[in-house]
Amino acid sequence: MMKEKLWKHISAVRTQSPLVQNITNYVVMNNTANALLAVGASPIMAHALREIDEMVALCNALVVNIGTLDHAWSDAMLQAARRARALKKPWILDPVGAGATSYRDQVLSRLIALRPTAIRGNASEILALANANQSRTKGVDSTAQSSEALDAAKALHKLTGAVVGISGETDFIVSDQPVIQIHNGTPLMTRVTGLGCSATALIGAFLAVTENSAEAVAAATALLSIAGELAEKNSNGPGSLQMNLLDKLYNLTEDEFKNTLRIEA
Repeated sequence: MMKEKLWKHISAVRTQSPLVQNITNYVVMNNTANALLAVGASPIMAHALREIDEMVALCNALVVNIGTLDHAWSDAMLQAARRARALKKPWILDPVGAGATSYRDQVLSRLIALRPTAIRGNASEILALANANQSRTKGVDSTAQSSEALDAAKALHKLTGAVVGISGETDFIVSDQPVIQIHNGTPLMTRVTGLGCSATALIGAFLAVTENSAEAVAAATALLSIAGELAEKNSNGPGSLQMNLLDKLYNLTEDEFKNTLRIEA
């Protein structure tokens, strides 16, 4: 049963405490590090090119997030992805702002060629990454519904082999298995910066301990969405939601997870 499998993966992260390297953006470093700690993983926020090869070898998974992109970081991201691929370690790409600028798209094209294990983004980012239409990204926000990016996600999976997660009101996970839909979360989560980036970081931790990459993406996505949904009950706005969500990532029980999860394949 899917709920049993996903909870097993959550337990594995808590017990195995995978070491996750994050080359991510300035805006979310603290948020994503705390989210990883809350679920039981160990974060390293390292992006210096001179230590990339050693750091990737040390860690169990790599997270690449292009949010605050520059030339030095793009070089580090590309080298880290090459190293992860050579070592057969899982890595996930978060194509923040895909389609916004030609420079961003050029870097993403080079990263995609290094065949990430997983890709997670909003609908506009997935559409832009797959060159599915000519729409532009509104900053880091999506201008499309998650369901509109399904065909683009399937094309992206076919091209790269990556499991593709589309975030939105309904989250979709696209792979060579039946498409997974997760109907959890709360609109208030869109008022807290970096929760999508936190989802990507958590997926990195789950990829490190889970052989089935689609289940890893689903488990991490479900965990964050359920934590946000339950945290909202005790929150008065985005500030308290952020605090309560972190607590819920830490203390979520098996019964809470299974009773709250709304999933279909």
